[in-house]
Amino acid sequence: MTEQSTSTLPNEVVTHALVQDVALPGGGGTLALVTLDNGHDHTRPNTFGPASIGELHDAIRSLRTRAEAGEIQAVGLTGKPFIFAVGADLSGVPYVTERQQALDIAKAGHATFAALMDLPVPSFAFVNGAAMGGGVEAALACTYRTISTGVPALAFPETFLGLVPGWGGCWMLPNLVGAQKALTVIIDNPLAMNRMLTGPQAYKLGIADAMFEPADFLEESLRWTASVLRGETTVQRPEVDRDESAWTDACDEARGLVEAKTGGKAPAPSRAITLIEAARTATRDEGFAAEDEALGDLIMSDELRAGLYAFDLTQKRAKRPAGAPDKVLARPVSKVGIVGAGLMASQLALLFARKAGVPIVMTDLDQGRVDKGVAYVHGEIDKLVQKRRLTVDKASFLRGLVTGATSKEGFTDAEFVIEAVFEEMSVKKQVWAEVEAVVSPECVLASNTSSLSIEEMAADLAHPERVVGFHFFNPVAVMPLLEVIRGAKTDDAALATAFAMGRTLGKTTILVKDSPSFIVNRLLGRFMGEFSRVVDEGTSEDVANEGVSGLAPMPPGVLLQLVGPAIALHNSETLHTAFGDRFYISPALRKAVAENSFLEDARVKPESPVELTASQVRERVLSALAEEAGLMLKDGVAQAPMDIDLAMITGAGFQFWNGGLTPLLDREGISEKVTGRRFLPPGVASVPR
Repeated sequence: MTEQSTSTLPNEVVTHALVQDVALPGGGGTLALVTLDNGHDHTRPNTFGPASIGELHDAIRSLRTRAEAGEIQAVGLTGKPFIFAVGADLSGVPYVTERQQALDIAKAGHATFAALMDLPVPSFAFVNGAAMGGGVEAALACTYRTISTGVPALAFPETFLGLVPGWGGCWMLPNLVGAQKALTVIIDNPLAMNRMLTGPQAYKLGIADAMFEPADFLEESLRWTASVLRGETTVQRPEVDRDESAWTDACDEARGLVEAKTGGKAPAPSRAITLIEAARTATRDEGFAAEDEALGDLIMSDELRAGLYAFDLTQKRAKRPAGAPDKVLARPVSKVGIVGAGLMASQLALLFARKAGVPIVMTDLDQGRVDKGVAYVHGEIDKLVQKRRLTVDKASFLRGLVTGATSKEGFTDAEFVIEAVFEEMSVKKQVWAEVEAVVSPECVLASNTSSLSIEEMAADLAHPERVVGFHFFNPVAVMPLLEVIRGAKTDDAALATAFAMGRTLGKTTILVKDSPSFIVNRLLGRFMGEFSRVVDEGTSEDVANEGVSGLAPMPPGVLLQLVGPAIALHNSETLHTAFGDRFYISPALRKAVAENSFLEDARVKPESPVELTASQVRERVLSALAEEAGLMLKDGVAQAPMDIDLAMITGAGFQFWNGGLTPLLDREGISEKVTGRRFLPPGVASVPR
């Protein structure tokens, strides 16, 4: 162990390796059970900083001596309640300023897990809760693994952030389950907005050898362990297919996915694929050494620092929204009204019922629409029961919360009413006039508008101070962001109630100034508009897509179809009306919407085409985004660059390893070129230089 690996980083919360002897049932001998525990409850997960790794290594070394003396017949590894371990303590990365420090960290982890692998007695990982990164690698280093059906998340999220699984994961996992499955966990899932495996999914993939229910997980795991040691249970694993062509094909397919998702702008996923490809023939020492070199490079990369900046935003700033009023001002909400019963309104009803657990009344123009909306919610609840995500009793309770009517009289005792009707100002005004006639003066009126002015919407009401923007993103259950918009007359009580409701709904809430299309849709409008302008001028869509690859989670054309051409056109028209020619409206988009045709069929090739290279397209589009972000900050639409990044990550799926948007603009020199200054101080989302 190096001096670096045994020292404590500033403010490291040490995960202790607590050892106790357990007599295995049925005369199976003695198992030394190592429990990972940092002394905090499950809200502060176990992580591995240098001191934590050092303590675990010391415990394993001591257990080796005891095993050699015949005092113990097995070693077990588990976590504190609800948590196994969620990997390296990445809060220490900013203190790593030299490559040798990064290498020391990599080697310390490898040395510890190699010592676990080399114990003279069998080792058993009892994965009782969330396991990520180094936590999964600790489990893989054991001879056998059990997992709880209640494990909510098991993952290698490293490539999502700008790293690779660097404590053995890129060698151990493919040698356990094969290249294809390993690539799913290490590449596919992280690049799909950091998708996680549940306990049953991990078991099905072959990561664990046995699975037990949470209630008696450890007891059953120990019983199973004893049966393995006595030879009564034989663990059989499918033989790993080491055919060179099949292994290479799987890696090449993953490279194609990485290219499509990142445009080659993120080094970590490609590096991980190279490590996995080599794992087919590499020895353990060779595989671990290659991971050391990868970590040495990647820990010193701007992409990792930007990824950690993004992670910090989603974990900390998201929980303390800048500019939000004191939460003590929030009013209690015991009933919610929803105006509308279409798809968006129905999604909202389901979310409010599941998260807020209060009665929900949906209204619409006729009984047929109301019935359809309520039926949708009840049907989605039934699907959750089928997926075993809800009990029958809980589902019955939730169905009872959601009712519908054609009259708004049911809103009389509601403290919070949200509208999800047609995006037209006159329609919104009429809705609020009807609602205000029946609700109390304190009832908060929330609009799910995606672009319209909250001030104008509330102008004719007797109590405009209780109107607030409450903009969700589609699909409601999946997208984390909720833009909370303060109108010119919105008071602190209404705003505080909106933020409190957002927290109850489990959303990332961001305060936004009342301005056309707010943050995400405004920046997406500028992005899509500039992209369309480039294509309409004569650059092929393939070249244009190459230019912006790795920025958004999907090509602009795919994003347009997902949003819907009519909605995209409406957003563009709103922004063009407000801000002029900065927001380009493609004639092809107008024609495609008017004729209900494909955009490609509606596009007309220009007489004198201007064909840009991919790099020129990238600079054009990023320059437009930098200009718009600068103007939004100047006008106070967003509180700070961090809120722009948080919004684009959680509302538009912009990449973690870019830091969202502004770190990328800083890193590529676009910010200073367009606005004359960086958005973020040096070192905040990059390596200090």
